[in-house]
Amino acid sequence: MVGKPFIRDETGVSPVIGVILMVAITVILAAVAGSFILGLGDTTGAMPPQVSINCNIADDGITHEGGDDLTASELRINNPDGSNIDPLSGGPFTAGDTIAEDGGTNDIPDVSGDEKLIWTNPDGDSTQIIAEC
Repeated sequence: MVGKPFIRDETGVSPVIGVILMVAITVILAAVAGSFILGLGDTTGAMPPQVSINCNIADDGITHEGGDDLTASELRINNPDGSNIDPLSGGPFTAGDTIAEDGGTNDIPDVSGDEKLIWTNPDGDSTQIIAEC
C-alpha cells in the first residue's frame, strides 16, 4: 500500500497571528487614548506631605520633627473629644517648629495621645491623617 506523504501546510498560521496582534495593538492604543481624553490619569491629585511628628504628652505639644513643610491652612488637629483646632495659625511649619502646644498660638490644653493631625488636599475635598499622637 502506497500512502501519500503528510502535507504540512503552515501558510494559514502567519495571517492568524498577524490579525491577533493587530487587534491587541488596536485595543491598547484605544485604552491609552481614552484615558488621556477622559482625563483618568489626572484623578490622583496632590500627594500628602511626608513628615515625622512628635507628640509630647508630658509637655502637651505637637512638634514637626522632619520631612516636608506643612502649610497651616491645609492642616487641622482632631482632638479626642471630636473638637478641632481649625484653622491652625502660623506656619509654614518646618522641621523643629511647634505646631500646637498648651497655651501657645494653636492651643491644645492636654495632649492625651489620641489627637490626629489631618491634611486637607488643596486641589479637592479629600483629607488624610498624616500623624496620630
